[in-house]
Amino acid sequence: MSEEDSGTSIKLGGFDIKGWYFAVALPVLSALSGGIYYSYDTVNRFWSVEESVNSILGIESRVQTLEQAIQDNDVRGLAPKLSSIGTQMQTILEQQKALLDLRSSVEKSDAITSGIKDQLDKYDRDIEDLWKAMDDLSKNPIQ
Repeated sequence: MSEEDSGTSIKLGGFDIKGWYFAVALPVLSALSGGIYYSYDTVNRFWSVEESVNSILGIESRVQTLEQAIQDNDVRGLAPKLSSIGTQMQTILEQQKALLDLRSSVEKSDAITSGIKDQLDKYDRDIEDLWKAMDDLSKNPIQ
């Protein structure tokens, strides 16, 4: 037996393909097909990651918009302003209490002056009556 007859071979289209060619070609073709599948899977994963990154970038722009709105509204500066408003409200309440005390004093004074006004009106009527009586006496003297 010669060396050519010792192995398995296939004759295909005028080519003599020996068994060891299959032994080498099969793992090479398998590795190539695995590499192609792995590359395809990697590209698909990259595209899905890219889509999620785009959605995250959209969220980042919304976060930046919110941060800008917070800065525009000066939320950090509200605490001192609220403290100032609280102090002013306390002052207003104290002044309101003083005004209520003054109001009760004014009401008492008003009651006293209205009583005095009634007495003065009575005295004015009495004085007017006396003058009328004097005028009547001067016109018609008693004889």
